[in-house]
Amino acid sequence: MNPPLIAVLNGPNLNMLGIREPEKYGSATLDDVEALCAETAEEFGLAIDFRQTNSEGELVTWVQECRGRAAGIIINPAGYTTTSIATMDALLAVGLPVIEVHITNIHRREEFRHHSFISKAAVGVICGLGVQGYALAMRAMADLVEQDGE
Repeated sequence: MNPPLIAVLNGPNLNMLGIREPEKYGSATLDDVEALCAETAEEFGLAIDFRQTNSEGELVTWVQECRGRAAGIIINPAGYTTTSIATMDALLAVGLPVIEVHITNIHRREEFRHHSFISKAAVGVICGLGVQGYALAMRAMADLVEQDGE
């Protein structure tokens, strides 16, 4: 039997982690985040499909592909947080548990970053805890998947 699959989807500019504004985002790279997610998933008996895109359409397609394939979605929509109704609609359509993650605390940043369309589709939001937020999201997702399986 295969372990439940968790899609970890990352939006624009996250491929620049470790380079882009390290004072805000830290020195960890996206490869480091993927390793952290894989390690945490393994600890909880989960598998991951870790992806990053700078394209909104591709992100929407990936979300749609999760239906019938994944047990849940962890998403850092990055710049699409405040703009992408299409991503929100796709997340709502697939009917899976969603956890939204942000490396920085979006509520302590510029006013335009305070509103998230993605939060409308999420069971929970983790922000401001750096890349460790991904590990926390994976732990929470493990609980959600276990509850759903009961």
